[in-house]
Amino acid sequence: MANMANIEDKLKILPPLPGCYLMKNKDGDIIYVGKAKKLKNRVRQYFVGAHDFKTQRLVANIDDFEFIVTGSEKEALLLEINLIKKHTPPYNIMFMDDKTYPYIKLTKEKAPILRVVRNTKDKKAEYFGPFPDSSAAWETMRLLNQLYPLRKCARLQKKECLYYHMKQCLGPCVHEIDDACYQQMANEIRKFLKGDVKEMLNQLKQEMEQASMELQFEKAKEKHDLIQAITHVTAKQQIDFKDRKDRDVFGCYVDKGYISIQGFFLRGGKLLERTLHITPLYENEEDAFLSFILQYYEQHPLPQEILLPQYYDIGVLAQTLDTKLLQPLRGDKLKLVEMVIANAKNVHQQKFELVERKENRREEAMKQLCDIFQKEIHRIEIFDNSHISGSFNVSGMVVFKDGEPSKQDYRLYKLGTYISDLDSMKEVIYRRYFRLLKEQGRFPDLLIVDGGWLQIEAAKEILSALELDITLCGLVKDDNHRTNELMDKDGKIIPIQRDSSLFFLLTQMQDEVHRFAISYHRKLRNKAMTKSILDEVTGIGEVRKKEIWKHFKSMKRLKEASVEEIAAVVPQAVAQNIYDVLHNPNQNEDSAYDKL
Repeated sequence: MANMANIEDKLKILPPLPGCYLMKNKDGDIIYVGKAKKLKNRVRQYFVGAHDFKTQRLVANIDDFEFIVTGSEKEALLLEINLIKKHTPPYNIMFMDDKTYPYIKLTKEKAPILRVVRNTKDKKAEYFGPFPDSSAAWETMRLLNQLYPLRKCARLQKKECLYYHMKQCLGPCVHEIDDACYQQMANEIRKFLKGDVKEMLNQLKQEMEQASMELQFEKAKEKHDLIQAITHVTAKQQIDFKDRKDRDVFGCYVDKGYISIQGFFLRGGKLLERTLHITPLYENEEDAFLSFILQYYEQHPLPQEILLPQYYDIGVLAQTLDTKLLQPLRGDKLKLVEMVIANAKNVHQQKFELVERKENRREEAMKQLCDIFQKEIHRIEIFDNSHISGSFNVSGMVVFKDGEPSKQDYRLYKLGTYISDLDSMKEVIYRRYFRLLKEQGRFPDLLIVDGGWLQIEAAKEILSALELDITLCGLVKDDNHRTNELMDKDGKIIPIQRDSSLFFLLTQMQDEVHRFAISYHRKLRNKAMTKSILDEVTGIGEVRKKEIWKHFKSMKRLKEASVEEIAAVVPQAVAQNIYDVLHNPNQNEDSAYDKL
């Protein structure tokens, strides 16, 4: 806290009102966002009294803070979530990047479709889930599509598809289907996904026995397989609430400066289980837990009921979420909450050592870097170029903050005509830091180039021209193109132990920047390979290009067509543009773009 005098002055003017506060480091970066019922009391707590090690580490990095007063604690909670999403502070508990769960989506169209999705924002559909893993969701959807001949195509076609001939679709593309037929299927699918399959199983058993009596053994085997599949997919869970309500249950366990949060999801009264998160804790346990709940439901649909531990004040959460929140005191619901907490504790104890070891390794690696260069290092930028024989010349830049990738700061560059790798390096570094100078952006504490002395010299030339003093080093590779050692800006080799934390961090950085750059390179290359001469025609987009392809089938037939024939597919003016481009005397008949 190099700026304690300024902090003490600001503490004196903090109001006793609800709001959010933003802690900043010496570079002006927001490192933590919090909310408070009373800003005056909550913010002051960081700078007085004793704290655990993790909170001490946060406070040691605070150089300044800002605050925003809100009208209520509810507004403060919502603002906190938005600020966390916007700034992604390193000391906040972030659940927004946690893996989303798969759902089965049933559309409400005239001819409905079943899909496995992770995005549940379409209001014109019903969602069933979440499923404990994607394989369970896909297995269930395949079975339902086998049982019910729903539409499979995203868009209605002009003739029956293979699914129609396999009797897995009614063919709404060419046949008029009674709405009642689809409505009945949708109702039966809803019952199935809620676990009500007794009637269906009885019907299939009767059909199996009937087919067996008639010596139709292949048909009987088919019914038997369906019965087995349904039984497997809808297997009875450990807990089965008779009211068949959709409810979520959350609990957490805190120990040794970490918090582990677990959620149980009951759908149709049956239990699905999923461990959610274990992360370092820098704030009040209750604030962290409630923040997670709100972040979670920004991405997932609300159930009919949410069960939470009784020792949290959930008043502001109840005002924010439009569903029923319960803190059970007895009965099966209390047992369920206790089970969630017990599971959170169990997971915490199992995973804590692994998580702590990973964080300690990251901190150790950053400390080694700071010792090597004799300065504080928080932000690292690393570049890598990619091309094929000079074509599709691109560069990628990745950013690591305190040893963690900061993907929102990644940048891609499409470079000019390839001359050499060194010229590409000069171009991307010039473009990056000239723009930062112009926009007064945040410069890195360390710049790493993926290469040895020649790459370092190229980077030094540009930094010198821009009059920038940025600590610079290169990643020297071995014969297998793997991280081997560091080289400083003067060409001095800095050996790195193969089993050290720093070696693993540098390897991670090298792999990440290489993946990022080459992915962009492949994207551009694939896009060029699918380029069409029609891309040069004014008024032609992907939809019209597909319509032209369906009508003419080949470039030869399109070239032989008159303007009037082309106008049967697209507007007259666009048809004239196509004709002019195709009959341009400068158009090379053997061009690589001579395709639709």
